Order: sequence, then structure tokens, then C-alpha cells
Amino acid sequence: MASAQPTIKDIRQQLQSGTPAPIYVLHGEEGYYLDELVKDFEALVPEDEKDFNLYVLYAPQISADVVVDACLRYPMMAERQVVIVKEAQVVKADFINELAAYAERPNPQTVLVLVCRGAKLTGAKFLKAVNASKGVVFESRKIYESQVGAKIDELVAGSGLTIDAKAKAMLADHVGTDLSRIVNEVRKLTLVLPQKAAITPQVVEKLIGVNKDFNNFELVDALAARDAAKAYRIVEYFRSNPKPNPPVVTCVSIFGFFSKLLIAHYAPERSEAGIASAIGSRPGSQEMRRLVAAMRMYNARQAVNAISACRRFDVRAKGIGSRQDAFDLLRELVFSILN
Repeated sequence: MASAQPTIKDIRQQLQSGTPAPIYVLHGEEGYYLDELVKDFEALVPEDEKDFNLYVLYAPQISADVVVDACLRYPMMAERQVVIVKEAQVVKADFINELAAYAERPNPQTVLVLVCRGAKLTGAKFLKAVNASKGVVFESRKIYESQVGAKIDELVAGSGLTIDAKAKAMLADHVGTDLSRIVNEVRKLTLVLPQKAAITPQVVEKLIGVNKDFNNFELVDALAARDAAKAYRIVEYFRSNPKPNPPVVTCVSIFGFFSKLLIAHYAPERSEAGIASAIGSRPGSQEMRRLVAAMRMYNARQAVNAISACRRFDVRAKGIGSRQDAFDLLRELVFSILN
């Protein structure tokens, strides 16, 4: 298992089987999976044994010797003990490498867990020893923008609810790629809505606080239909409500749509099924209906121009070659696409 990237499912199965590895390194940018796994490791120790056989240490507050001493102790009237070292991302590689000698010959009755939240663990010597002793290294990676919709679908389905395309797009724009926020928002809906209820734009507006008429989904919809009046109206609403509507995030939504539109124009099979396959959608979906309609409004060259305009916006919004207000730049972007 140490030679290949394990999944959270692999680790949970290993823990449930009662044969955990001697050492686990949990690191990476996405904190949600790390937090969930820490709960699983804490659960390895029964409640009535936690005072004796569960050690939760914080790397910035201790020395490497303290970690080693805790690991070398033997569990009290139990099969194993668990030592969890949090905030390993704060300490230097020298601290981590001081644990290498222990990692080479770990205590078989101790499960050592190093948690490095938001970054990859440093300490090549230690990591080499972990792999040699059949430890497990799990990297929790950030999800991509293109994966947010699928993750929302997965969480919603697992909660016994359904969600329509517009509501999903509104939610995705609101939470971005922060998996913890995605989970929390879906959990919030699950607590309020009855089983098998549908998450609609009205529900997202009421419970999450995203305006169902003025959001990135509606702006892209207006651009797809070349509805200039509606597009400019939404941009001005964003200007008057800047905090929940950052222009950079809006640009990402516009860029994503026109990228798919360009793929659709060059799809090997120009039927709806062929286009859906090329962009990773499904025939008959709201996304496909909007895309097919937009193909009549924009040819491939115009889609390329829209993508180029998004790239220019991104550069200028970062202050390179421009000091214009971001919402003025967004209005210019919309103008460039529509004209």
C-alpha cells in the first residue's frame, strides 16, 4: 500500500479490518479528508480507554523526542495505542527527520499518525523510512473546479435528496472548491429538507443566501442567449453586492462555458449525444440545451475570442497592465463577448 497512492476508502478498510499500519502520514491541501481520517483514528481507541491510550500532540509545542517517547510506551490493558501529531505543516524538515529512526523500527503496538494540513510533509529521510516500514502516506488533494458539480451530486444523492442543474451551479459558484464548505452547505440542506426533497434555486436562495436571479449561472445563461440587457443588469447587481460576487470567480464560470462551447464545435460527432460525450455531460440536460442553443449564437472563432477575452480579464484583474476597477473590467469582458 505504501508504494501506491491509497484512497480514504483504502485506509478506512484497513482500520476496520483491525490491522492498521504502524505509521500514517496524512498530508495535502484539502483539509476535509484529513479531518475525517483523524476522527477515524481517534475512534480506534474505545471511549473508556482514551485517557490512557490516545495521545494527541501538537508539533509546534513539543520536540521530536516527546513524539518518540509517546510511541515507545506500551498501551495500558489494550491491544494498541494511537499517537496523533497535528500541525506538522508548521515544523521544519529537521523535526520530521528526527522521527526517521523510530520509523525504521516502529512499536508494533502503536499507531503513529502525522497530520500535515494544507501542505505536503517535509522530511525526505522520514518518508523513506515510513515507506520501508510499510507505513501509509495519504495525500489529500484539492478538487478541481470541474469536479465540484460531481461532488455536489454525490453528496446530495448520499443525503437522499435531488438537485436541479441551476441550483447545483448556484451552489458550486457560492462554495468554490473548498470541500469542507461544500459538505457543510449540503449538510445544512439535509437537516432542513425532508427525505427525497428537491433542491431548487428557490431553496438555495432561501437557505444558502444566493440570489436565484442574479448569479453566475444566470450571467452565463444571458451570454449564451446573447441577452445583453440581462447580462449588464446582472453585472451591475454584482457591482452593488461585491462580497458574494467576486469578478474573478465570475470569469472562471464564463471561461468554463466557452471552453465547453469550443469543444462542442469541434466534437468528432456533432449529434447531441456526441457533443455530450465530448464535454462530459448527458443528452437532454439543461447544460446541453443551453450549449446547443449557444452554438447557434457563437461560431468556433467567437468562442475562441471569448476565451481570449477571459484570459485578458484575468491578467488585468491582477493589476498587470491595468488599474481599472474589477467590475469595470467585468463589464468590458461582457461587452467583448457580446460584440
